[in-house]
Amino acid sequence: MGGSSSSSASCSSSPPRPSTPPPSKPDIVSVFADKQVKEGQDGTLSCEASTGDVTVKWEKNGRSLECVMDKHIKRQIGKTFSLTIKDTTKEDEGNYTINLSNRSGSASCSAMVIVELNEWRTVQWKPDPMLETLKTFKVSNSEVKELRFLLNGPVGAGKSSIINTIKTIFQGYQSINCLVASELGSTSFTTKYQKFPVESRPFALYDVMGLENDQVKNAGQGTEEFKLLKGVHSDDIINALKGHIPNDYEFKPEQPMSEDNRYYISDPTLNDKIHCLVSVIAADKITFMDNDVIQKIKTIRAEASKLGIPQLVFLTRVDQVCKMTQTDLTKIYKSKKIKEKMEQCSMKLGVPVNCIFPVMNYHSGSNINEKLNCLMLEAFTQAAYSANDYVKKFSHNERDAE
Repeated sequence: MGGSSSSSASCSSSPPRPSTPPPSKPDIVSVFADKQVKEGQDGTLSCEASTGDVTVKWEKNGRSLECVMDKHIKRQIGKTFSLTIKDTTKEDEGNYTINLSNRSGSASCSAMVIVELNEWRTVQWKPDPMLETLKTFKVSNSEVKELRFLLNGPVGAGKSSIINTIKTIFQGYQSINCLVASELGSTSFTTKYQKFPVESRPFALYDVMGLENDQVKNAGQGTEEFKLLKGVHSDDIINALKGHIPNDYEFKPEQPMSEDNRYYISDPTLNDKIHCLVSVIAADKITFMDNDVIQKIKTIRAEASKLGIPQLVFLTRVDQVCKMTQTDLTKIYKSKKIKEKMEQCSMKLGVPVNCIFPVMNYHSGSNINEKLNCLMLEAFTQAAYSANDYVKKFSHNERDAE
């Protein structure tokens, strides 16, 4: 008799685990503020987020921040995040970004850390003594009635605005005698060789057509390329330096002044010549200066050097490259950005840094700015002394002494 067997099996499942709710999407509650730090001191950026449940990444100038031990200290206290930069140097200046993310989303904010360097050049921040010096200035050569300064540079650098600014300082009210072009213009507004006296003082400022890059053109299929000359010709600037070009002469880029021109001054005196060459360069445009324009400036400078004419650079639009300077002009020689632009200008043009003067022009508003005046007066005073030393070499007294 066979037996029978039975079996039973039972299956049981554990209750499902409750799903973890996603974290809340991070938002920035309070953002960084731009931080200005003195060289050698510590600087801290701090922000608050809506949640602390995030992954944190820091960037500097768009790249992942390589944190250095004892240099960068990152902290998170609840929903507050901070980065401390110890013992700041000029290399620490830049744009810092914090990125907060979780699986619900991300948020970020950025701020500039501006390092205030130790002052490397001093300025007399009281205009009256410098203005008095210039108002009572005497030319060392009795044969020279006025010291002549030729301003040249790329289109839009601010040559005409410098003339207006200098005249404004001497007049005590805004001057617009020298018409200027809009910043949007791509061609020179000045077309003539124009003289601007400075308030019955022994100074004359000369404005010229701006330097532009020449364009290569093709006259048609199968024809040779040719250059379309634009802006003032380098030879015209050189002729002006030598005193061959009269006031109000209208420049012709394709036909520079020559000896057979009826306006050509064939036998210029020291009074007709330029006594100081001032190259005007825009600080915010140095990086983008065309090589053709740079070469023209170098050609003009080389000829001025042969003639023994002193040369300076007025670096304009400094407020456009540095927030610290924008806020407080007295910190111009503590700015990393300004120092970099001066060094860049020196390298491109071959001008010593001590011959480069950062300045600002009057371009908006009608109020007199004492700090702006001081920067321009410092630069112009140096130009006046340089020009005076140049004409002094040609005085009868100097020749007799030799």
